[in-house]
Amino acid sequence: MPVIGLGTWRSFDIGEGAAERSSRTDVLNALFDEGGSVIDSSPMYGGAERVVGELLTTIEHRDSTFVATKVWTEGKQHGIDQMRRSMELLRVDAIDLMQIHNLVDWRTHLSTLRDWKEQGLIRYIGITHYTTRAFDQLESIVASEKIDFVQLPYSLALRDAEDRLLPIAADKGVAVIVNRPFDGGGMFGVVRNKQLPDWAKEFDCGSWAAFFSKYLLGDPAVTCLIPATGIIAHMVVNLASGRGSLPDMEMRRRMVNFIEGM
Repeated sequence: MPVIGLGTWRSFDIGEGAAERSSRTDVLNALFDEGGSVIDSSPMYGGAERVVGELLTTIEHRDSTFVATKVWTEGKQHGIDQMRRSMELLRVDAIDLMQIHNLVDWRTHLSTLRDWKEQGLIRYIGITHYTTRAFDQLESIVASEKIDFVQLPYSLALRDAEDRLLPIAADKGVAVIVNRPFDGGGMFGVVRNKQLPDWAKEFDCGSWAAFFSKYLLGDPAVTCLIPATGIIAHMVVNLASGRGSLPDMEMRRRMVNFIEGM
């Protein structure tokens, strides 16, 4: 799986305006042109699923897309109805990765997802959350249930996942998708008007986005980052972050010390 994907929270919840649609199409084309494939969405993200589905019909790379979305409701039938609606909006016959969003009614939906996986309606099963308060529960599910992916918040500003959750995911062979890799954009505020350290060149780092991303990708448990954007310049910089060498453990400690010293 390519290490840089695309999140759609807020960034793809847009209307019918030609300029907005054109800019998001440019973002998708940039993703695919650089060998990316992962697009992550959710019914929680307003019109994002619909917009992604409509725009993908205009792009020649459609067949290479790894479509990830989520079920975010309570009750078995409500979950089934919502997932079928997601398939309609995204205009696909099967979902590559269906995730239980923020663990809402997760036991009920996990049973459905396993049935759907056997039927070929989904390829992979995952769970997600956006807050560290859920890490104990995520850890318990990763350790005890057969799932394929876990999605969680992780950034240089929020490293709680390193303590136990990432090691357990690695031990269980569960792929990790990172949301909020820039701490909701807060990391850029920390380094505003600051220069990259010269030693960042040692791991092919040419931007602060790469600095933040490569720190995360340097953890062997991390599979993919999904920063959300609707701006092509940001997508290009994000994609560049996935190229070149990665920092080793010693360099990652140096990165932490550097940021904490600001």
